[in-house]
Amino acid sequence: MGGPSWPDLQCLVRRKPAAASSTGFAEAADGGGGQRLAKTLTVPHLTAIGVGSTIGAGIYVLVGTVAREHTGPGLTVSFLIAGVAAALSALCYAELSCRFPSAGSAYHYSYICIGESVAWLIGWALVLEYTIGSSSVARGISPNLALFFGGQDKLPFFLAQVHVKGLDTPVDPCAAILVLIVTALLCLGIKESSFVEGIITTANIIVMLFVICAGGWLGFRNGWAGYKGPDGYFPNGFGGVLSGSATLFFAFIGFDTVASTAEEVKNPQHDLPMGMGLTLSLCCFLYMMVSAVVVGLAPYHAIDPDTPISSVFAQYGMQWAEYVVSSGAVLALIASLIGGILPQPRIIMAMARDGLVPPLFSVVNRQTQVPILSTILTGTCAAILAFFMDVSQLAGMVSVGTLLAFTMVAISVLVVRYAPPYEMPMEVALAGTPESLTSDSSHSEQDEQNLEDPFGNEAPSASEIDSKVRRQKAIRSIVFICLGAFIFVSAVSFSFLPFYVQMTACTIGGLLLLSSSVVLLCIGQDKSSLGPTGGFMCPLVPLLPICCIIVNGYLLMNLGSHTWIRVSIWMAAGALIYFFYGLKHSSLAGMAYHRISPL
Repeated sequence: MGGPSWPDLQCLVRRKPAAASSTGFAEAADGGGGQRLAKTLTVPHLTAIGVGSTIGAGIYVLVGTVAREHTGPGLTVSFLIAGVAAALSALCYAELSCRFPSAGSAYHYSYICIGESVAWLIGWALVLEYTIGSSSVARGISPNLALFFGGQDKLPFFLAQVHVKGLDTPVDPCAAILVLIVTALLCLGIKESSFVEGIITTANIIVMLFVICAGGWLGFRNGWAGYKGPDGYFPNGFGGVLSGSATLFFAFIGFDTVASTAEEVKNPQHDLPMGMGLTLSLCCFLYMMVSAVVVGLAPYHAIDPDTPISSVFAQYGMQWAEYVVSSGAVLALIASLIGGILPQPRIIMAMARDGLVPPLFSVVNRQTQVPILSTILTGTCAAILAFFMDVSQLAGMVSVGTLLAFTMVAISVLVVRYAPPYEMPMEVALAGTPESLTSDSSHSEQDEQNLEDPFGNEAPSASEIDSKVRRQKAIRSIVFICLGAFIFVSAVSFSFLPFYVQMTACTIGGLLLLSSSVVLLCIGQDKSSLGPTGGFMCPLVPLLPICCIIVNGYLLMNLGSHTWIRVSIWMAAGALIYFFYGLKHSSLAGMAYHRISPL
């Protein structure tokens, strides 16, 4: 009558227990076999994976485009600001990966802290992100190889892009072959694939160090002409530096790949924060040094936006450096391809463990200790997409998945600190079964005395009531923080709105953010914890996660309407899958929730 009741809708926000997230639930999903992922990764492995995933070929192009259009010689400052903004999300990831060291990354954290439906949408968005991202990277390798063969028309047939009658986009066999090779490598095992990733990443870093050292020598020898222009260090003002930082922020995406391998790390409480920290620090240092050299060797308006580094060296008679730089671009693309395909099967495996996709995708091979079926599935989809489609126009969809994940991770940190779940799912016997009849007859008197609590919990004490009131305030404050951030970044982003509307919205959003933050600071953090952090805690909570939410929200708002239309279609398809399959087959289906006392 009249539609679903609130208890029926509560299944959308049901949360899995943190203690069982990496043990019991996973083993149940595997059919009790107990086959786990191999715990072989250490800090060097994680750093190689993180740096390889982060430093793509974009650094070989972005320095020219951003310097010409936004920052001028101030490009280095833009990289620093973008690195600091990325560090906000990295610190949130570091704490949650220590608390919940299991496969799934942002999907896993959202499931524990926010709810099943949100977690599904985040996982679904991440699958799209990594698939399109991997395909886009793979299609970029063939053009970069053309230099070594004397041009696009001289590439071997299996490397060249081929125009097929009836297709608007040329097919790219090279991209598909490389994706399949990387997929086969990942099927061999995490230790083997991380070793290869480390070799390729090291070679790429050597190329970047060559650019820094050779460029620095040329700069000191010739007087750093790029810094002596008439427009000064910030030709477009500090606003140009900030707009450049918004573009360069995406050059730091990739450290989240480290979090996706949490279940395969020997000492996650120590190694995961170290791996993420070293990844961002090394990437930020290399980005800043390369950008300082490039914009210093030539005036920013004279830099070729397509081949900025090669063109700068060519101005000093070092045309041969083009081959070194192109080698670095190819190596960066291959490393980024490995890092792009690596997290996908682990996210799908985590979703299969939770029952949201068929359980066969959670099976881990006993020899290689990787989810081979999930790896083959994701690799094949990426290879088909790379072969047939020009995914450059879909690149914005990659950013949506990443930024949504970053935002949910920041919200999850607030939930963990101020309102951690205090209910544990427990399996309930179905009505009419012998178990339920026996339970009814043996506990009938107790049930009559305590009708309100089928688990027989004692009446809550005064301290438990106070804790519940504090939790309710915390939850409301977190909701208002999200609402205030949405209003504030919308007002800032939508420049077509009248000025008084923008100012009113900014004021309302700012007041919501400020008042809710003050409430959280006053009520204090929850003394109980969902799990040990291993000593690492995200600093400056709640201010740092709130800043993270605002930064990611602003970037999401500025991705463009066409991107959001495409993402909405993908999300709608995911919602249908969840409602027709995941909702019924979830490992939490049929569970009742039992209140546990705070520690």
